[in-house]
Amino acid sequence: MDVHEYQAKELLSQFGVAVPKGAVAFSPDQAVYAATELGGSFWAVKAQVHAGARGKAGGIKLCKTYHEVREAASELLGKNLVTNQTGPEGKPVQRVYVEVAEPFEKEFYLGFVLDRKAERIRVIASKEGGMEIEEIADKDPEAIIQVVVEPAVGLQAFQAREIAFKLGLDIKEVQRATSLILNAYRAFRDCDASMLEVNPLVLTKDNRVLALDAKMSFDDNALFRQHAVADMHDPSQEDPREAKAAEHNLNYIGLDGEIGCIVNGAGLAMATMDMIKHAGGNPANFLDVGGGASPDRIATALKLVLSDENVQAILVNIFAGINRCDWVAKGVVLACEQVDIKVPLVVRLAGTNVEEGKKILAESGLDLITADTLAEAAQKAVDACGAQSELTAATA
Repeated sequence: MDVHEYQAKELLSQFGVAVPKGAVAFSPDQAVYAATELGGSFWAVKAQVHAGARGKAGGIKLCKTYHEVREAASELLGKNLVTNQTGPEGKPVQRVYVEVAEPFEKEFYLGFVLDRKAERIRVIASKEGGMEIEEIADKDPEAIIQVVVEPAVGLQAFQAREIAFKLGLDIKEVQRATSLILNAYRAFRDCDASMLEVNPLVLTKDNRVLALDAKMSFDDNALFRQHAVADMHDPSQEDPREAKAAEHNLNYIGLDGEIGCIVNGAGLAMATMDMIKHAGGNPANFLDVGGGASPDRIATALKLVLSDENVQAILVNIFAGINRCDWVAKGVVLACEQVDIKVPLVVRLAGTNVEEGKKILAESGLDLITADTLAEAAQKAVDACGAQSELTAATA
């Protein structure tokens, strides 16, 4: 789960990480009021979306007067901000963050990430702040500073000091940077984060070290014990289909193909998508209905898949292990009675009681396309998709 910049800064400040003064606003009037309350004479108005590279996309505006603050908020609120991380559809801006724009001397990069291969937290830093870490790695790999944290003892002060010295800070600045790095690590660890990026981390003209920007992602599986983080969830930043799927505990990721997929098991779902590509088609989604492929779950899955206007065919691929194929077949039949399906539906069942399941599908009277193997099912789905596309084009 991702959160907005202002929410990440709220969490970081609770752990002692220094951040500039700021306030969130949902309207231009609130933005002006926030600027007057914050004081100063120079502010940054930042669009709050779950994506980076906002500055390059015009999502951050520097203002010297309250009138400019109002204009900036009016321009940003209600628009879809398109960055190189959002895709062409962009993300809706429903709030802005008004922040005191403090002058700074230097910019740095600081990040914490869960390295799943090493099974450790990895700290990444660089003197090249304000740039994407991928750009830094491509431009000058030697500029990247990395420290792997031993989980038994956590990030040690000497490791944080080593990072600070490598950033080129003097002794007084190192002390402040060391404190910030250690506090940021505690926030990452204690909040069950999977990623924390402070970009840029800045050194101000009065030698303070501040997190000028912050981005955090959290482990969904730990949200049951992170109630404060869970309450920060913003569904408007997600694909509506993915948000709907989450309500029903379905794992759904929208793609840009034409063949909808309903599969039980993440590994089988990946294999199904691969076979569709191998057969010459393009999957429209990843959808794992999990172990309980009940009629209600199948019906919900069908509705989710059909909510994508690009879908021209659907492939249901169920391997019954804990489940039974006859139960799944009954679920498919009942789901088809509940949902008006106007595109070809290919069903492939395998596993426990497969013959009973096939018999139920054959006697259902539904216009289904059945297959015995995954390769056959994928090919039939691709063929049916092509025929449906031709039919749609002919009747358009």
